[in-house]
Amino acid sequence: MTKTVPGALSHVAVVTVSYGSEHVLPAFLAGLTDAQAAGATIVVADNAAVPESAVERIATAAGARYAPLDANYGYGGAINRVAATLPVSIEWILVSNPDVVLEPHAIDELVAAGSADDSIGSVGPAVLTAEGEVYPSARDVPSIRVGVGHALFANLWPDNPWTSRYQRSAEVGGSRDAGWLSGSCVLVRRVAFEKIGGFDTGYFMYFEDVDLGYRLGKAGYRNLYQPAAVVTHTGAHSTRSNQAAMVAAHHDSARRFLDKKYSGWRLAPVRWVLGVGLAARSWLAERRADT
Repeated sequence: MTKTVPGALSHVAVVTVSYGSEHVLPAFLAGLTDAQAAGATIVVADNAAVPESAVERIATAAGARYAPLDANYGYGGAINRVAATLPVSIEWILVSNPDVVLEPHAIDELVAAGSADDSIGSVGPAVLTAEGEVYPSARDVPSIRVGVGHALFANLWPDNPWTSRYQRSAEVGGSRDAGWLSGSCVLVRRVAFEKIGGFDTGYFMYFEDVDLGYRLGKAGYRNLYQPAAVVTHTGAHSTRSNQAAMVAAHHDSARRFLDKKYSGWRLAPVRWVLGVGLAARSWLAERRADT
């Protein structure tokens, strides 16, 4: 059964994707109450669902709609499938990892910020780590210069100016526009989401949020960071069992995005340099993950 309590957020859907997420899902769903989700449609997509799933029991007990999927479609693929089934009355879709806990009034803050201007296609909250540190969740889409510098030096020189520019780590304070917002928790305007075709399912894991923000920007929409809304992201719980493979997947997705952004024969040298930098970063990160 879908949770539909009459209220101000009846035009909002909250969609999360589970894949081995039984231990974090209850906290996520419980947090929606304090985040002012009354009236919102809440859907739990279950990638590669199994019969008598614990995810189904947890979702049903919380009053959320359970959406079993017959295969693992990845994060963006699962979101796209659920989004296509939402009622026509839904204007905003809050896309969130299940290992996120929303602070009180977070959804209200996001919706209010997005509703202030029709050109806003997505709104992202301040994302805290499990240790309470602010994660750089609102970043630029990297230019050639910044992209090359970040790819080559991020692991060897963490405080390098190119990575700092990309992550916009020196910026603090109020709301601001960004090139893209972390997909761990982001509110998207449904009409904008549908206009660009939703998530690019070519990204099975990682960089689907970078690509989404980039394409929203190209379509004329703004990506707005609103730190008045706060969430805590405990980490990639479903990927901890194979860190080296996840590191490789991350860099493969990064390479796919950069090849797409810097396409054409004139930019082949740029793609080559970026590819070398990403390969080096991937090698170093995989070695660290294995130790």
